[in-house]
Amino acid sequence: MSKTKIGVESIGVYIPKERHTAAYISEHSGTPEEILITKMGLKSKAVPGPDDHTVAMGVRAAKIAIERAGIDPAKDIDVVIWAGEVYAERPMQTYGIKFQQEVGATNAWAFDVNQRCGTIVVAMILAKALMEAHGYKRVLIGSGYRNSDLINYKNIRTRFMHDLAASGVAMILRADYPRNVVLEGSVISDGRFSEDVYVPAGGTVMPISCEAIEKELIYLDVTDPEGLKERLDKLSMQNFLKVVDEALERSGYSRKDIDYLGLIRMKRSAFEFVANELGVDPYKQSTYFEEWGHMGQNDAIVSIEEGLKDGKIKEGDLVVLTAAGIGWSWNAMAIKWGPQE
Repeated sequence: MSKTKIGVESIGVYIPKERHTAAYISEHSGTPEEILITKMGLKSKAVPGPDDHTVAMGVRAAKIAIERAGIDPAKDIDVVIWAGEVYAERPMQTYGIKFQQEVGATNAWAFDVNQRCGTIVVAMILAKALMEAHGYKRVLIGSGYRNSDLINYKNIRTRFMHDLAASGVAMILRADYPRNVVLEGSVISDGRFSEDVYVPAGGTVMPISCEAIEKELIYLDVTDPEGLKERLDKLSMQNFLKVVDEALERSGYSRKDIDYLGLIRMKRSAFEFVANELGVDPYKQSTYFEEWGHMGQNDAIVSIEEGLKDGKIKEGDLVVLTAAGIGWSWNAMAIKWGPQE
């Protein structure tokens, strides 16, 4: 049985208006403002306003995507995948089902998936497989992210995460849609890093308590920052390149064919290194988020949105999305943008 073409029918992005500036972060963290701007590439970052809850931001983005596609969510969406964060409105909700209800996809079924910053790529892989195997016509992927709340600027062990920000994104995938065709992806996960970064309190090992709150154990922390850096430095960049090469090879392309690279936000030197290694101009063929910060898994869809707005993504272009998430994972997905034969 031949595989149906599955394309990106539309996307939606919501970014809060609230900002923490480099000056504000410097004041609260002790990191010089110049270092934040030059080395971390962070002029400001988006932070949530009073109504910018995690699922709520995903819903705002999804309504944009639905309007752009011109569809009726009750009739036209078959499956809903929540690819956003587990830090959301209330613990122990199935956010995909909440998200489904609030966008009006009443005849779909929904579930949650999470791999931190790699989740959008994972959701695209799952959506494509479900559509090919079961004949679903449309899948809505949604995500909200406000892990900025989990950052304590006073903790220098988490300085590399001080750019965590907030946003909502959505993507509608459609079967038998010969535009913006989703090609192949690649994922690496390495459990040796699974105990390096987490929020100490709030789980079964250390339940939430007044003492945990007083000791500020309700924020993300790094158990061994020097050891993590040493181990990651040996693997991270090569794994970034490996997943991109694998996604390209599986899709029938190579590095020289990349027209636009949707890189996850990282410090400026790493961003430039990965782009240059892949033969891509980091600022003409990608988008760097100096004013929004790192929006986790949402970076990939925001990068597409901005690439289209700026004319960096054109019809016929090969777009490669990348991600890396704590735990640790590395992800890539290839998309052939524009109409296909």
